[in-house]
Amino acid sequence: MGSTGEQLGVMKLSDALRRAQGLDLDLVEIAPTANPPVCKIVDFGKYRYDIAKQEKDRKSSATKLKEIKFRVNIDDHDYLTKIRHGEEFLDKGNKVRVQLQFRGREMAHQEFGMQLMDKVKHDLAGMSQVEMAPKLAGRNITMTLSPLPASRRKRRFAPVAIEEQASVNGAEAGGSEAR
Repeated sequence: MGSTGEQLGVMKLSDALRRAQGLDLDLVEIAPTANPPVCKIVDFGKYRYDIAKQEKDRKSSATKLKEIKFRVNIDDHDYLTKIRHGEEFLDKGNKVRVQLQFRGREMAHQEFGMQLMDKVKHDLAGMSQVEMAPKLAGRNITMTLSPLPASRRKRRFAPVAIEEQASVNGAEAGGSEAR
């Protein structure tokens, strides 16, 4: 291959080296196992830089694993806050590990824990798919969720805007003064 990407066809090694030196570039072997081997006439420093850049981009696109911890007797508001955090993590393309922890006598009613995990699975269904089903391990139930493709994600529990909170708080404060 030439320096601009055009194919030069099959040629002898000496001809290819001469052509590369004539352009003041390097002859780089791209596919050594092919028959005949594929070589490219490029600036070797730039070629190595481009490969390093591609590897770096590949590494940065790797997903991180975020964790949300629940307890069996979680309050509704706390539950919604944790679900919103889970949606944020999934929206950013991260996997989410949902962990439910039992303490003391809560182990006697594991069915409540499984119900809560099913509720979490249902509430985050618009953003994720179950990678690892809920599984009891010791005093914990663990489930892993992976994000859906960006085009299929639908948030159900959007974060509350600051203006909306202020108007709600203002209405409550105004209502209490009138009494």
